[in-house]
Amino acid sequence: MAEAIRSFFIDGPAGKLEALLNAGSVDAKYAALVTHPHPLFGGTMHNKVVYHAAKALGSFAFPVLRFNFRGAGLSQGKHDNGFGEVDDVRAALHWLMNEYALPVMSAGFSFGASTGMRASCSESRVTHLISLGTPTSAEGRVYHYKFLEQCAKPKLFVSGDRDQYGPIAELEQIVGRAAEPKKLVVVPNADHFFEGQLPLMRAAIESWVREMEGE
Repeated sequence: MAEAIRSFFIDGPAGKLEALLNAGSVDAKYAALVTHPHPLFGGTMHNKVVYHAAKALGSFAFPVLRFNFRGAGLSQGKHDNGFGEVDDVRAALHWLMNEYALPVMSAGFSFGASTGMRASCSESRVTHLISLGTPTSAEGRVYHYKFLEQCAKPKLFVSGDRDQYGPIAELEQIVGRAAEPKKLVVVPNADHFFEGQLPLMRAAIESWVREMEGE
């Protein structure tokens, strides 16, 4: 993403949310949001998976917004076990939709995938969802995705075949129950963090976005 990066704060439900925006092109077809992994375990908007997902979406000249959940980085507030964080996502989406008269692609990694999809499914201007390293259980937390059964937006799931927090057999069940349309891409020889396989993860995103743009 060669375009200028803007650093600023978004008004969130628990205080200011630290954010970064890659402005994209004036003729962009979509705007995009990328949400980060669990903040209590080092997750921020600078995470490698988040960064590469943002680069993938930015390669289409989309404006791409990243932000830190409450209590992460310079964002105000305290971690709320995923409940308030869904509202953080909504605040970021509303900022993006107010800034750009564009449909939105919402992407997230791990904890950010769970919270991002939960918020995005109920936002009419969010038209596409990307879930990276979809977690099923981690550090004693269990993630539930029953809401996806009613979420009829195009969905891309990308996970490694060695994902320790979202085993493929469990993810296949989640994807199988999710509403159409949907696609699951399993990255070979990749763990939860796509270590050593980030280019394949990025390629999966770019291929799917090209497919969606062509519809």
